[in-house]
Amino acid sequence: MSETIKVTGMVLAGTPVGESDRRVVILTRERGKITAFAKGARRQNSPLLAGTRPFSFGEFFLFEGRSSYTIHSVQISNYFYELTESLEGTTYGMYFLELASYYSYENMDGSGMILLLFQSFRALLNKKLENELVRLIFELRAMVQNGEYPQMFACVHCGQTKELAAFSVAENGVVCEFCKRQVADAVPVAVSTVYALQYIVSSSLEKLYTFQVSGEVLLELQKILKSCTNHRLDRKIKSLEILEEMKKMF
Repeated sequence: MSETIKVTGMVLAGTPVGESDRRVVILTRERGKITAFAKGARRQNSPLLAGTRPFSFGEFFLFEGRSSYTIHSVQISNYFYELTESLEGTTYGMYFLELASYYSYENMDGSGMILLLFQSFRALLNKKLENELVRLIFELRAMVQNGEYPQMFACVHCGQTKELAAFSVAENGVVCEFCKRQVADAVPVAVSTVYALQYIVSSSLEKLYTFQVSGEVLLELQKILKSCTNHRLDRKIKSLEILEEMKKMF
């Protein structure tokens, strides 16, 4: 085999292969999203058992093949066990992993998305924050990380930066009070909602989850982000469907 390489990353998904192996998808800082095989990882005494499960973050030592990698060993620094102790936390977390996987590619710089995941999981564990708000922030910031997100600071119709009063999915951004009459799908939003959207787009990742919103703003954010994700994603996110069904139960 080739020389061992070291990458830092987070396990996004894992599937069984054969009798005891596991195929894992890892988002890495150095090489973006990669596929790796962990031989014997499903055996109870395997040193790779815990470190190849979703949410595991740390260093992975790999052998590089022609089309995939083989995991030699792992040194995990955070398993996010607390997140997986509840059905709700696990479901939100799995959605974040799947959405991150959708926006990630091989040979890209995965640092930003990994840090976003790390901060978002910590936010899910913060009992002072609503999980639904954390989800909406993550969805929008993942779009930012991908370089494709709505215009939040100026009217997409005339460029004015004041009196922003509506949002248009078709025009991909906020619309001012005057122009909203000319935009067919413009949906009125509160000033506080506009401020929240601007903060999510522009704040540092370290300060991303440091605010709360009113019930009215949360509802408006839900409508906007649902429209944006439906418009932008070219396939259904399975974990999102599970999350929506789970929310109906509570």
